[in-house]
Amino acid sequence: MNSEQANDANLSQFDPLDFDPESVPVSDAATVMLVDDRPDLHVLMVRRTSKVVFAADNWVFPGGRVDSNDYLENFDQLCNGLSDSEASAILEVPVGGLAWWIAACRETLEEAGLLLAANQNGVDPELVSKLRRRVQQDEDAFAPALADHRIMLDASALEEVGRFITPVGSPRRFDARFFIARAPDAQEPVHDNSEIVSWEWMRPADALDRWSKGEIAMMSPTVRMIACLDRYRSADDAMAMAKKRNPYQRVRVDDPNGRYLVLLPGEPGYETADEEIETGWVRLHS
Repeated sequence: MNSEQANDANLSQFDPLDFDPESVPVSDAATVMLVDDRPDLHVLMVRRTSKVVFAADNWVFPGGRVDSNDYLENFDQLCNGLSDSEASAILEVPVGGLAWWIAACRETLEEAGLLLAANQNGVDPELVSKLRRRVQQDEDAFAPALADHRIMLDASALEEVGRFITPVGSPRRFDARFFIARAPDAQEPVHDNSEIVSWEWMRPADALDRWSKGEIAMMSPTVRMIACLDRYRSADDAMAMAKKRNPYQRVRVDDPNGRYLVLLPGEPGYETADEEIETGWVRLHS
């Protein structure tokens, strides 16, 4: 059981009557939209178990908390393609920005069994499985495990495209950065039947349709980011837009008849929508 699963287990015991929403700390997090052409644009979704407090039974993107061991004394030993100062500038943090990239890759390996951004040709799927087992036993082993096998992460393969902060009221709160990356070649997703109980490649339009019909559950930031992906026909198109690193656009919420629409500037209803309900910003826009 990793630290995030342990926290969920502890939260399952909390008493709502003793719960003080103002006291919940906000944890940094990283989540990844993995895109692939199958043959048109699809995104990898994973379903969380119903046995956790936060986002139970929700379809989400692979991701989780940025841990202390994701901050390295020397990021150049593990990452290339993007310096820590460049990554920090993108996230608008003083230092340590590459920790979010490392967390994104680590969580994707843990939750979906995929090793992202490994900049050596043809990473052996058996090695990926071996690395995953090691990290599942000890999530602090991610960086040492890659170093042992001389694997470097190409940070330029992931682009940050959004940021959402969980509103007050949830038993767990995150300041989550959303990334986009192409799915790695010659690797297939796998779930652990613990925190993640299934996975599926979905067309963005199909995911939105299933959500609107109540067939699947998704959190509002997930819905918003899938709606952004639905503008593109191919993974190349989506990645090309992400690499432009557009300025953030602040989301607002329109809630006609309980539909809870998270809107960007220029979309119908944005000018009159509420800007205090969701704290979120999106770069993946034209």
